[in-house]
Amino acid sequence: MGTVPLTQTTGRRKEAVARAQVRPGSGQFLINGKTLEAYFPTAVSQMVVSEALTVTDTRENYDVTASIHGGGVSGQAGALRLAIARSLVEIDPESRGALKKAGLLTRDSRKKESKKYGLKKARKAPQFTKR
Repeated sequence: MGTVPLTQTTGRRKEAVARAQVRPGSGQFLINGKTLEAYFPTAVSQMVVSEALTVTDTRENYDVTASIHGGGVSGQAGALRLAIARSLVEIDPESRGALKKAGLLTRDSRKKESKKYGLKKARKAPQFTKR
């Protein structure tokens, strides 16, 4: 079986949804029409996004085109990481073990806890006054 020309996968985290297309290339990222450095200016976010490619040693072998919406910076980075990891498994099933061991194929199901009535946030109570 040869290389798959293109894979399209979805990744989610918190409220963010990322749709990623991974194709053989030279390691270019295009996220919502911007480069990786322009869309994720912090080094931490860039590292999170490219973690799946780093674990499988294929950083310079694939181009990633992604569209992301919803959530914040860290949620979007996590969603894109999951989408890329899923694509790499589709392209090369052999890489599944390494990605699973690194915990990159698990959807992070943590979400914001809902606010409760009578409280300021989910658990923060208004200040208590004795007198």
